[in-house]
Amino acid sequence: MDTLLRLLKQNARLTNAELAVMLGISEAEVAEKMAEYERQGIIKGYTAIIDDSAADPNTVTAFIELKVTPQSRSGFDEIAQEIAGYEQVESVMLMSGSYDVLVTVTGSNIREVSLFVSERLAAIDAVTATATHFRLKAYKQNGVLISAEERDERGMVL
Repeated sequence: MDTLLRLLKQNARLTNAELAVMLGISEAEVAEKMAEYERQGIIKGYTAIIDDSAADPNTVTAFIELKVTPQSRSGFDEIAQEIAGYEQVESVMLMSGSYDVLVTVTGSNIREVSLFVSERLAAIDAVTATATHFRLKAYKQNGVLISAEERDERGMVL
């Protein structure tokens, strides 16, 4: 992976000036490279990594595996696009293994997510089975440590 992309992945808030110093190139070259990556679709967007449990302890994240019957003309693409259109859906990925598609959903509570699975996802004709897993605790996300436990002077977890 390009060094610029690696730096942005670690911290997308770095300024072009900071990136230029780190890379030994000009700010204009940094801006030009970033614009080119955006045009090529390599950089899809910039986002903050949020500790949902700290922001709202009631937030629920679920990982939903779907068995899907591929469509004759579009394979899994049409179904994946339909699922991606739902507001609650954070990510949709085609995967190998027992299930075909992995969907990440965030909701206000378990009931909300459960209703979404039963009324929206399971209702799609091509979906033949679902398996829902609820996140209990996040330790690391997108390469960033999320849950660093605080310890007192005796080494006990607070």
